[in-house]
Amino acid sequence: MTALPLSATDLAMSAILVLVNAVASLALGLQIHRSLLVAALRMVAQLLLVGLALRWILTNQSPWLTALAVLLMIAAAAREVASRSRKPLAGSAGLRISTVVVGTASMLTVALALATALRPDPWYDPRYAIPLMGIVLGSVLNSASIALDAFLTGASSAAAVIEARLALGAGRHEALRAPLIAAIRSGMLPVINQMSAAGIITLPGIMTGQVLAGMDALAAAKYQILLMFILAGASGLAAFGAATLAMLRLTDGRQRLRLDRLRN
Repeated sequence: MTALPLSATDLAMSAILVLVNAVASLALGLQIHRSLLVAALRMVAQLLLVGLALRWILTNQSPWLTALAVLLMIAAAAREVASRSRKPLAGSAGLRISTVVVGTASMLTVALALATALRPDPWYDPRYAIPLMGIVLGSVLNSASIALDAFLTGASSAAAVIEARLALGAGRHEALRAPLIAAIRSGMLPVINQMSAAGIITLPGIMTGQVLAGMDALAAAKYQILLMFILAGASGLAAFGAATLAMLRLTDGRQRLRLDRLRN
């Protein structure tokens, strides 16, 4: 059994569901029809372009093309993380932090999976490396952006308490412990919820795709379990790294809270 091919007509028929939502928005005065249609068109264009690019990369089987694709994906994810904070860091600090966190968390977990569990030949096989990186980056992006936003917002809101603790002699790790822990917890919640719901409430995308492609359901479940463990590890690294680096940036060597490093 192989995956059933989809024609342009099939996609057009499924797009009717989006048009129904747009019409409902107009009828109810929700004012989201324009955003919905633009998002749908943007999604179609992006996925088709990515599909064409991946087809070319998979045909050439070059480690340099695979590395270039991975770096571009990491750069795009880092930019998204840096731009989502409600109280962003001034200058390029947020982008630097997100680049380090996203790159480290995603590269470590994907490299571990390719070297131990999956073991493709060659190890840089883009059929494995690029889709796996894309899935991991989605989880890393969510965890890092949530943790970064939660820490910066929490530290700013509790500035008076933090400065009082610092004035009484507490170190920055002790003074900022509460917003740091809260940020890491917030960053980990999405993947925890995802693992809790997998199998009973939802059938995750990888497992569903493999079953539709003809893989044995139990084998597909094992792949999904592996993937969820990878996502949990990557999310934990991303949440911890984003909150910790933000804490170091928001303080200085003299143990002072530096809210002037936040963008107005």
